[in-house]
Amino acid sequence: MTRSALDLSVRPTILTVPGLGNSGPAHWQTLWERHRPDVARVDLGMWDRPHRNSWVTKLDQAVAAARAPVVLVAHSLGCIAVAWWASLSPQPYGWPVAGALLVAPADVDRDGVAAELAPFAPAPRAPLPFPSIVVASTDDPWIGVDRAHSLAVDWGSHFVEAGPYGHLNAASGLGLWREGLDLLDRVIDAGGGPNGEARSPGDARAILSMPRPAEVRPGMR
Repeated sequence: MTRSALDLSVRPTILTVPGLGNSGPAHWQTLWERHRPDVARVDLGMWDRPHRNSWVTKLDQAVAAARAPVVLVAHSLGCIAVAWWASLSPQPYGWPVAGALLVAPADVDRDGVAAELAPFAPAPRAPLPFPSIVVASTDDPWIGVDRAHSLAVDWGSHFVEAGPYGHLNAASGLGLWREGLDLLDRVIDAGGGPNGEARSPGDARAILSMPRPAEVRPGMR
């Protein structure tokens, strides 16, 4: 699939990819879906007993069905599903998936990992074929911040340390998480130019790493 002249003014389709157990009504992914008409959820199914290949297939179908370009917004195990999708469904850089915001990735390789997460191990280590940001908390019970940073390095993602906000979920009290929306805007910017044209990997990295106010303070209002 390639870009055409008809695609130049198209804003991306934003697909949320929840983790284990799905995202409930107070989760920022759910609130974003209510807040923005361009955001929709990927129904991965098997939320409590996820199957890696099934999730990857569902994600692949959702990407294929969406109007490209697509930006993925994943949380927890959903981040690992995105990495597996990128590994098993290779694409040209930045198309049809133009970028991803990967929040609080689950550590599927840790000792004693939960049985529900183990089928997703080992976490893919190949660079993602689109610009991305990994956001991690300093006190996430599901992944250490150093491990999250290591995943970001493997995936070629810009890394944002979010401070002590647990698993960056509904229990973290983020509400709409407006700072996350700012990061989403940065991913969208990195994924394409003002007329929809594809950016080079170098230009995308420069945009993702550009310092912006309060990017690491999700609790600030």
